[in-house]
Amino acid sequence: MKMSSTLKYLAVATISLGVAAGCATQQQAEQAPPPKAEQTKPAVSSAAADAIAAAKKSVAEAKRLGNLWRDTEKYLKKAEKAAAAGKEDEAIKLANKAKTQADLAVKQYYYEKSIDRTLKVDVSSVISYTVERGDSLWGIAGKGDIYGDPYQWPLIYKANADKIEDADLIFPGQQFDIDTAPGADEVAAAVRHAKTRGAWSLGVVEESDRAYLGR
Repeated sequence: MKMSSTLKYLAVATISLGVAAGCATQQQAEQAPPPKAEQTKPAVSSAAADAIAAAKKSVAEAKRLGNLWRDTEKYLKKAEKAAAAGKEDEAIKLANKAKTQADLAVKQYYYEKSIDRTLKVDVSSVISYTVERGDSLWGIAGKGDIYGDPYQWPLIYKANADKIEDADLIFPGQQFDIDTAPGADEVAAAVRHAKTRGAWSLGVVEESDRAYLGR
């Protein structure tokens, strides 16, 4: 009889402990904050990334020349923001707009430079030269009736920058205006560029040439 009572007490105690433990576990589960959902940024598409990279390159060139338009960088920043938000089409559109403005700014710079140069040249000292097969700027500048010094070829390049895309590639039949009486400073700058220009490749406009034209 005593043994039976003891077992009953033990059974009741065990059940009570189990219920208490269960309540405690349930209470802890209810109090525990839910796990935070991981937030991931949308990946930038390669098309948007390429458009933004191209725009940045053009903007950098316009800035180097000091002729960047007022709102161009704003469009670039908006493009980057749209790309980060996963708005690919909007990002590409804004990036292309920034690039177009920057490219136009660069063309405007060189056009205005060519106008300034034309106004300052003494027309009486300018001759017209027709490129022949086998000619190069180096060879033309070295002719006795031109400069008699091949190192002055950058003078021809600069005076005809609107006709010459690559200083190492000219074509028969092209008409060049050549100032046969350039100033001493212009000659010095041309010779210095010719001697320090560095490596070159056909069909490529070297950065050193861009810098020379921008002076």
